[in-house]
Amino acid sequence: MNQLSAAVSSDHDCSIRTIRARIDARLAEMLAGEDLNTPVSAAMHRGTLPAGKRVRPILLILAARDLGHDSAALIDLGCAIEMVHAGSLIVDDLPCMDDASLRRGQPTIHRRFGEDVAILATVGLLARAFATVASLEPVDSGVRARLVSCLPEAVGTQGLVRGQYEDLHEGLRARSASAITTTNELKTGVLFSATLHMAGLIAGASEAQQHNLHRFAIELGHSFQLLDDLTDGEPDTGKDANKDLGKSTLVGLLGAEAARQQLVGHLTRADAWLTRVYGADGQVSRYIRSLFAAALPAPQQSSRAYFHDGGIR
Repeated sequence: MNQLSAAVSSDHDCSIRTIRARIDARLAEMLAGEDLNTPVSAAMHRGTLPAGKRVRPILLILAARDLGHDSAALIDLGCAIEMVHAGSLIVDDLPCMDDASLRRGQPTIHRRFGEDVAILATVGLLARAFATVASLEPVDSGVRARLVSCLPEAVGTQGLVRGQYEDLHEGLRARSASAITTTNELKTGVLFSATLHMAGLIAGASEAQQHNLHRFAIELGHSFQLLDDLTDGEPDTGKDANKDLGKSTLVGLLGAEAARQQLVGHLTRADAWLTRVYGADGQVSRYIRSLFAAALPAPQQSSRAYFHDGGIR
């Protein structure tokens, strides 16, 4: 990497850290009104505020900025997305779901507070997220109404709810690659799709730009799910290892190397869709490239070989 590329990368990393810090501070502010002496409020804090990657809100902010829009409303909109994501993880970890004991290296919410409190905390986070979007200022009322509809559509029976159901009830039997891919799209892709759609709405994106952002989001969702499946048995991920044992995943069906090849294919297509919107080197593209270059497991040199100078070969 030459000096100019290094300087650009350093500025980009600094920008990402600044956005993440603003999101963390605003989330803490939004949840500050909750009474921490009550278990449900304490669980909402614990499930949301510990440091995470904040991928979805960062994506939303970068995508809107690259479309020429920047306002204080982006941080709040990103926080709403993050609260939905946090609530989905709490539910995902429940004993009746994935029965996980660790999340981000800490006991899962139901382990710490009990299953009843975990469920109520999720409802509380969803309610706070919807209320945040409904009260966004300064945002045109018509745009705000369209933004409000995005989150329940992503969460509902044609989104996260359906994906989680299929993963639980279909994932324990043999399935085709197509069936697994559909479940993955619902489990992971729909919230990315909502994130990018909301970025496009608030930034006044054209119909063609919205289409391209949607296709990018779907490819990105598949990439994240494949990476999650590939690292399932690895230590030090902050989550329970080998939770996918006995479940039908693309890694189990195709093998690890073929799944890695698919991951690279999804990333390449994601980058291509972004290029149609922002050109060859937008902030979103740089963020995704750096995120996956850093996230691929170090022992898998064959995976790292697909990346060159922070980009996809």
